[in-house]
Amino acid sequence: MSRWKTIVVGVDGSAGSRKALTWAAAEAADHGADLVVVNVWEPTLLPPSGSGSVSERAQPESSDDGADDLRQLITEELGASPPVLVQPKVTRGRPAKVLIRESAGADLLVVGHRGRGGFKGLVLGSVSQHVAAYAKCPVTVVR
Repeated sequence: MSRWKTIVVGVDGSAGSRKALTWAAAEAADHGADLVVVNVWEPTLLPPSGSGSVSERAQPESSDDGADDLRQLITEELGASPPVLVQPKVTRGRPAKVLIRESAGADLLVVGHRGRGGFKGLVLGSVSQHVAAYAKCPVTVVR
């Protein structure tokens, strides 16, 4: 078996991404690789200024709670002492774009077949389809 250094897995909290996380952790253990667990958040779009529906002091959501949520998700899926070095990473941006950028330094990119926004009839979600086409390393889409 070849020695890999880094496996990146994208998670959004969905059942599919949780399966991808556990699969990626097992693969990282088999290859002696570190596991980078990436959660991407997109700021909420605010209505145009002057709209009465949102306070003028409303701010886009932040990633402060996202890091804690990601660590909790990792613990729920992999336990308190995972078998590999796990590096949680919360990043702002568009999920497919961020994962493609992260793939440049990885030996493998892992995603679930559909995330939170997926339509049930689709075989692949838009993010998994996009990263499969444009990632800079091999991609595994976990069903």
